[in-house]
Amino acid sequence: MLDRIQAFLQALTADRPENEFSGDDPRVAFAALCFQVMEADGTVSKSEMQRLKDLLGERYGLTSGQLQALIEAGQEAGLEAVDYYRFTSDLKRHLSPEECTELLGILWDLVYADGDRSEMEDHVIWRVADLLGISARDRVLLRQQAATRAKSEILAEETEE
Repeated sequence: MLDRIQAFLQALTADRPENEFSGDDPRVAFAALCFQVMEADGTVSKSEMQRLKDLLGERYGLTSGQLQALIEAGQEAGLEAVDYYRFTSDLKRHLSPEECTELLGILWDLVYADGDRSEMEDHVIWRVADLLGISARDRVLLRQQAATRAKSEILAEETEE
């Protein structure tokens, strides 16, 4: 799963400097949407935050300071936003329809990072999917795939113990 996420994130910023986080930077838009999803149920769990840090840090090879700057930029952008349009429109300018669909799958992976899926998280993803032009069928299919991956990871961890 992490390989799929890394490949997606690499495509996001192929032509951008690693340490710049401008207002229209797709890295910031992606981080902001991640926060919107993670905060939808009222709490950001340690496992969700760790998954986000892993995603951003491994993909971009950021120093701890750069990683923190991107996380703060994404979180701040999310707090300032009145809706998801700003982020989805930034991402649609930089991504193909297939990459937008992949982004939605990654957001579902974040939902399942804490082992729990809430109605509010479902709602946020539904809105994001709609703004990205992703069909209800694909949204549900991506949710099911993320749930299956999460169950597989839990089983793998249990067998390691």
